[in-house]
Amino acid sequence: MTKNPADLAAFASHPALSRGRRHAATPAPTRDAFQRDRDRIVHSTAFRRLVYKTQVFLNHEGDLFRTRLTHSLEVAQLGRSIARSLALNEDLVEAIALAHDLGHTPFGHAGQDALNDCMAAHGGFEHNLQSLRVVDELEHRYPDHDGLNLTFETREGILKHCSAANARALEAAEPGGVAHRFIDGTQPSLEAQLANLADEIAYNAHDIDDGVRSGLITLEQLRAVPLFACFHAETLREHPALQGRRVLYEAIRRMLSAQVYDVIDATRAALAGACPADADAARRAGPLVRFSADMRAQSIALKRFLFANLYRHPQVTHTTDQAREVVRGLFAAYLARPAELRAEFAQRSDHQRAVADYIAGMTDRFALREHERLTGRRLLV
Repeated sequence: MTKNPADLAAFASHPALSRGRRHAATPAPTRDAFQRDRDRIVHSTAFRRLVYKTQVFLNHEGDLFRTRLTHSLEVAQLGRSIARSLALNEDLVEAIALAHDLGHTPFGHAGQDALNDCMAAHGGFEHNLQSLRVVDELEHRYPDHDGLNLTFETREGILKHCSAANARALEAAEPGGVAHRFIDGTQPSLEAQLANLADEIAYNAHDIDDGVRSGLITLEQLRAVPLFACFHAETLREHPALQGRRVLYEAIRRMLSAQVYDVIDATRAALAGACPADADAARRAGPLVRFSADMRAQSIALKRFLFANLYRHPQVTHTTDQAREVVRGLFAAYLARPAELRAEFAQRSDHQRAVADYIAGMTDRFALREHERLTGRRLLV
């Protein structure tokens, strides 16, 4: 259950002070604005599709690897836990966490990169901007408007990154809106900052787990990574008879806990120094939700290890090369034969963007089936 508004810090995002929705909506009798956002996200079509969208390992490679859905749930759990200790708004953190990957393509970053290349002459493709497009335009659930009609604060948090060109375009369409901070150099809400950092904590931890489970990285290799090695050694000192995956799980659990407590302590210190009077003052104070300097350095070292040893592993790159081929093939096929698109996309005048929207919304398995249907080629089997 969320905190009573009286228990939230002055610098937290208070639902009663929300900047509101783009379309007027009657308040719900039992839920505040951010709780309502969370519920709309959970019931959306795009959210359900996340269960069949890749994190690192493609969906067909195993039933136990993370998907975008399980990743989003882990981010939400970590974010709520930290928010509770900092007296921030847990419901807003959860809503942002659950929605932050709604715009991801099939096949993870490989699909995103391929779609960005395909759209290079038409404004490119950014998955954070696509997540905003999903909740603002592409979900069709209500009789009088497109999108989910979420609050400004949730939409602001969803737009984690944005190119200068896209920020200017969004600002022109919505002056002072969710892209304005990319122009004036301010920050999003503390809840959005927290969701961003919880995202980083979650994927570092679960990519270790999935990487070891896959056999592509080993515990021996991980002992060279200080952030993991110290908790692995600590686990074995306290439980010398422990074996198998229990050792890995316990080391990851301790690593996660240490990062959570570090964020709480470092953020409390930053807030004490900045003394923001309210949520808007926190936006002007620079990034306040943070790791300590030492933990930031250790997190960077872990990310570099994962990049070199997991994300660039030959087995992963072979798979992602084929995934890029699927996305490129789909894009070319739909451009050449627009009637193959679903009707609502085929009828749009912005043809290239309509194709990108359609592909981005696909699950891994649907993209593979469509690619085989349209090209006669079967990849990633």
